[in-house]
Amino acid sequence: MKRVAVILSGCGVFDGAEIYESVLTLLHLDKANVHYQCFAPDIPQQHVINHLSGEVVEGETRQVLVEAARIARGDIKSLSALREGDFDALIFPGGFGAAKNLCSFATEGQAMQVQPEVLEVCQRFAKATKPVGLICIAPVLAAKIYGDKVKCTIGHDTATAEAINAMGAQHVPCNVDDVVIDEQHKLVTTPAYMLAQRINEASAGIEKLVHAVLALC
Repeated sequence: MKRVAVILSGCGVFDGAEIYESVLTLLHLDKANVHYQCFAPDIPQQHVINHLSGEVVEGETRQVLVEAARIARGDIKSLSALREGDFDALIFPGGFGAAKNLCSFATEGQAMQVQPEVLEVCQRFAKATKPVGLICIAPVLAAKIYGDKVKCTIGHDTATAEAINAMGAQHVPCNVDDVVIDEQHKLVTTPAYMLAQRINEASAGIEKLVHAVLALC
């Protein structure tokens, strides 16, 4: 049985991991008879968003690991416990948490930095030539993980694609129900809610990503 590590960035589209993308990732891994384990960095969120009003909640702080445990039904470990030798692949659901908590893309754009523990884990998987799947906005991490010319997609958003290219990656336009595969780097990306208008649209691309990642193992 293959083993896949899933990295979450909190809980909630505006300040953490996108819940539908996260659950769909776990669903399609389970349907493929894959053992998965969720992880998250034990760090504070950049901020807390009221998902009803869309406004920042002043004076409230939350931990990424604690919030991500909501999605994982408590079965989650700190990212510091992740060892690439224990897993065949790595997958990141999207959500603004990927751009706010795992890196600083949301505030710094192409000048972003990746959270050090996240970068270290990703580069260990890359060095071990193990496949990685990046969903939604998470492909902004690609150039920092693999260096120049790595191919990835966030769909069709021009501004984000230009930032990805400026960081040294090669953005490839992609529809919501499809994936971009960089065979050389064993990287698979899909737009999901960068484009999806319905949950089944996100599901189609995520299912393809899961199967592509497993095929590269």
